[in-house]
Amino acid sequence: METTEKILKLAAENRQQAFRVIEQSNVIGCWQSVGARINLIGSLKTGLLMKHRDIDFHVYTSRLNVDESFRAMTRLAENPRIVKTEYVNLTAEEDACLEWHAWYQSDDGNTWQIDMIHMAEGCRWDGYFEKFADRINAAAGAEERKTILRLKYETPDDAKIAGIEYYMAVLRDGIENYDDFVRWRQQQKTDGIIEWMPEAAK
Repeated sequence: METTEKILKLAAENRQQAFRVIEQSNVIGCWQSVGARINLIGSLKTGLLMKHRDIDFHVYTSRLNVDESFRAMTRLAENPRIVKTEYVNLTAEEDACLEWHAWYQSDDGNTWQIDMIHMAEGCRWDGYFEKFADRINAAAGAEERKTILRLKYETPDDAKIAGIEYYMAVLRDGIENYDDFVRWRQQQKTDGIIEWMPEAAK
């Protein structure tokens, strides 16, 4: 079993690399060039990125325009380190968004996935996951953060587990080890979007 110090060191190194990817890819500038508001969300925003090289953004424009979306992504794809992109039109689904994924090859040879969800301002999800990240940051103390990072570290690389599941397990239900986390997941309903967040600090 890896020591907590090694896990924290790896997490810190990956967070630093993630911010370099954001800077070197100019993903924020690409979206701002079409007038979009782009917000970092997810595990990098909460400081709980572990070994999954994934960076999450929510992107907002006054209306959901496919042409604007493609123009921003064309700029991003001009970066030679972007080796692949993927597009999904979900405007007719509950998400009501344009979903983009880009794969960036960093200077150390690792590949990072940049997930960008493009939505219209004022939609149901506008600001929701930004608030979620703020609530996680407020609720998770040092020990809870160590537990979450260890659970993420001990998760097999091929397992598909959303970050919110770790946060619910630790912050809401007091899970402290991976075996208990596996049993906890078996008792949860995890289909679709999980709408849970810690209560606001009083």
